[in-house]
Amino acid sequence: MIRNESDYQKALTRQAEEKKRLEEHRARLEGMGLNDEELKRALDPLRSFHLQLEEEVRSYERLKRGDLGELSNLHGLGSMLIALRIARGLTQRELARRLEVHESQVSRDERNEYHGITVDRASRVLDAMGVELRSFFERPILPEASGGEGAESQVAGA
Repeated sequence: MIRNESDYQKALTRQAEEKKRLEEHRARLEGMGLNDEELKRALDPLRSFHLQLEEEVRSYERLKRGDLGELSNLHGLGSMLIALRIARGLTQRELARRLEVHESQVSRDERNEYHGITVDRASRVLDAMGVELRSFFERPILPEASGGEGAESQVAGA
């Protein structure tokens, strides 16, 4: 995952280099007389790496535009905190300053995707970024098997 502008710029450079490398490798293999199936087998691993790199770049660009996606039942909270920092245009250094911690702490937290973060700590990170998290609970879909009552009445009586 690209987490900052420096990584993004490096990824763009690497993406261009890998594209050129892929084209050169293809030309070499074609010069050796490989047929289409042999070319595909030889180039697929390089293409796969190139596609992965392209997806990481596109993902970072989406985050920079504020396209964050959704969070469901707090799964992926750590990734979402990183995405929010990127979308807000904050560096790790700026977030660390706002949290009054060392930049290496934020870097370590993000590298581990905030694994095991407490609700209190997540709240402090959100506050430091000026982000308000709003949540709501959707009604669970319950089976209608218990005594003939529908799910609606079961939830309402809960």
